Amino acid sequence: MNILTNEEGKKMKIVEIWFDADYIYGKDENGEVLRQSLLWYPRLNAATDEQRNDFRIGLGGIHWRNIDEDISFESFKYDDAEPTALQKFFLTHKEINVAEFARSLGINPSLLRNYINGFKKPSDEREQAILTHIHKLGKEMVSAVF
Repeated sequence: MNILTNEEGKKMKIVEIWFDADYIYGKDENGEVLRQSLLWYPRLNAATDEQRNDFRIGLGGIHWRNIDEDISFESFKYDDAEPTALQKFFLTHKEINVAEFARSLGINPSLLRNYINGFKKPSDEREQAILTHIHKLGKEMVSAVF
C-alpha cells in the first residue's frame, strides 16, 4: 500500500494495480478505480505479464526495474490519462518520423511533439490541418505502384 495525494490534498492509498490490453488500473483505499492508457508507456505496453507484475510501489509512484519504467501516482489523475485521437494516431504509428511529418506539413517538429505528448493542445484548425496531411500522405501511399 502506498500513499498519494488527491486534488483536495487528502492522502490516498493505492491498494491494487492491474492491467488489461490497453490500460493500467489502480484502485485506492476507497474503492475508486483509476486508469490510464498504456500508450503513454511503450515499455510497459510491450512488457510480458511477468514483467508487468514485477513492480515496486514507492512513495511517489510505481517502478518496474527490469523494464526501466516509472509511473507517478499523480499521473492517474491527469486530465489526459486517455490520449486524444491525434495522440493515439502518432503513439500507435511509431513508423512515422514525427520531425519529417511536421516539416512536410510546415510546422515546427517540437510543436508537433508537444501536441503528441500532451504539453500543448492544437487549435481545431491545426488539428484539422494535421488530419488533412495524414489523409494526403495516405492517398499517396495507396496510389504507389512498383
